[in-house]
Amino acid sequence: MRQRTQVAIIGAGPAGLLLSQLLSKAGIDCTLLERKDRAYVEGRIRAGVLEQGTVDLLREAGVAARLDAEGLPHDGFRLALDGESFRVDMRHLTGGKSVTVYGQTEVTKDLIEAHVARGAALVFEAEEVALHEIDGKAPYVTYEKDGQAHRLDCDFIAGCDGYHGIARRSIPAEVLKSFERVYPFGWLGILADVPPCDHELIYANHERGFALASMRSTTRSRYYVQVAMEEKLEDWPDERLWDELALRLGEHAPHITRGPALEKSIAPLRSFVAEPMRWGQLFLAGDAAHIVPPTGAKGLNLAASDVGLLAEALTAHYRGDDAGIEHYSARALARVWKAERFSWWFTSLTHRFPEMDGFSRRMQMAELAYIRESEAARRVVAENYVGLPLHPSG
Repeated sequence: MRQRTQVAIIGAGPAGLLLSQLLSKAGIDCTLLERKDRAYVEGRIRAGVLEQGTVDLLREAGVAARLDAEGLPHDGFRLALDGESFRVDMRHLTGGKSVTVYGQTEVTKDLIEAHVARGAALVFEAEEVALHEIDGKAPYVTYEKDGQAHRLDCDFIAGCDGYHGIARRSIPAEVLKSFERVYPFGWLGILADVPPCDHELIYANHERGFALASMRSTTRSRYYVQVAMEEKLEDWPDERLWDELALRLGEHAPHITRGPALEKSIAPLRSFVAEPMRWGQLFLAGDAAHIVPPTGAKGLNLAASDVGLLAEALTAHYRGDDAGIEHYSARALARVWKAERFSWWFTSLTHRFPEMDGFSRRMQMAELAYIRESEAARRVVAENYVGLPLHPSG
């Protein structure tokens, strides 16, 4: 079967779904291909802190009704050292900006429901996806669905299929440059239907390692502790994990409500960037092009900023202006590297590294003390945390 669309989007995660939604509102025809089934896509447990720019894009896409009703606006967060914390007042320090806690799972559900409601071309369980002629003027995608071969001709391909997807691997090795740092620890996370221990997030640097107190709602909590990469889930029954969280969160421990785990997992941490983010008629967005450690809450937000830039560029192209698509990679990467820097720095500030000696530990303590005492330092942290502008001035 042979079909035609203007933009073929590979991957139905938040990046691909949001791009499809924005392009559709601009009158641009899209077809979205996803390897997994709908239940799998909607069930993935991911991040939940949205920058203001991401919230604005979701509103622009017309999918923010539930976000606005159920999302939890956060004006600040807390940083802790060995159990004692201080607050970073983001709203005060950034001239009124904030973030919103709303799970990526919920964002995905909202976007899929919007696609179904408008009868969008969204193909789940698309197998054997392959990209062809992406360095020419007539690219196309082949895939199989229910045992039948399909060909999708298009003007452009958007690779939103994640770190392990086909899109980035379709760029020739001699063209693609990769930059990576793998961290020597992971995050052990627990999701539980219990009230959070604080109304804002707590990032804790403790002599035993990092901890994070987060939430998905007023009744569902998400906690993490830093663990060595060789740790196994079976070595961490719920009681041990709750005890460790209480130790690392210190003064907040009395407010922790314990409960059975809905989900537990260990996630590795890495920083990764692929350059360029465009080759021929293929554009990369989201995890297909970059990974950040979750410490700075940048993964989903970086994907959204990529999509915002790409939607603008493609819309302008169909109106006769190619400047956006010509400069997409450079513009996106400029923001990506700044977010990578913040996520790397924040991870380095809050985690215990295997090679850390007494001097390095004292440097962490001194930097946290400086941030606590200096409004200028807290402003730098807050500006990065709420998200840098999509279009920087100057």
